[in-house]
Amino acid sequence: MSRLRNALGARDAHITTLRAIIAILVVACAAMWYGWQSAPRDLTIHNPPDLRSGSTRKWWEVPPSSVYAFTLYVWQQINRWPNNGEEDYKRNLYAYSPFLTDSCRAELEEDYRYRNQRNELEQRERMMFEIPGRGFSTKSSGPGSVQLVTRDQWIVNLDLAINETYAGTPIRDVYMRFPIRVVRADGDPQNNPWGLQIDCLAHPAERLEIPQLEGES
Repeated sequence: MSRLRNALGARDAHITTLRAIIAILVVACAAMWYGWQSAPRDLTIHNPPDLRSGSTRKWWEVPPSSVYAFTLYVWQQINRWPNNGEEDYKRNLYAYSPFLTDSCRAELEEDYRYRNQRNELEQRERMMFEIPGRGFSTKSSGPGSVQLVTRDQWIVNLDLAINETYAGTPIRDVYMRFPIRVVRADGDPQNNPWGLQIDCLAHPAERLEIPQLEGES
């Protein structure tokens, strides 16, 4: 009789152990399922332009060259008025709004209203382009530099030439440095695959002397 009781007790203990193991496995599977569901489905990886020597970096790091390329492209496009600034500037602000912070978009919209009230946009054409020899630089300051403020914020110095015409007549041909603040913005990969946004000027733009091109005296 005692042997039967011992056998039944061992069986019950084994069943209890199996139930505990099953419960632990269920909890572990639920935790893994939750982790899988909450993991991001898309990651934006910024690779340097030259991969011949390979590259190892943390996935969240954005190289300065990518920040510079993003800033130059968006700023150029916003300030490209091929036909009529009154229409082109407004259209650009709408088209590139995902690449602007809310405060910067409001600032540029106010700039548009101010210029429009002063009749500075009608029939005005504008083009911006990088000054030759003043592109991206690995230096921490000066032309083409990208200054790291925090892990998620940069200041990019763009040295650009600005050409403007009014009704086909040239009215402006200057060189300017735009110190543009850029911030990380990973919230809308559908409309902003760069994961970056322009936060307008870090401080006022400055006019540059006309640079000497190589070979000129």
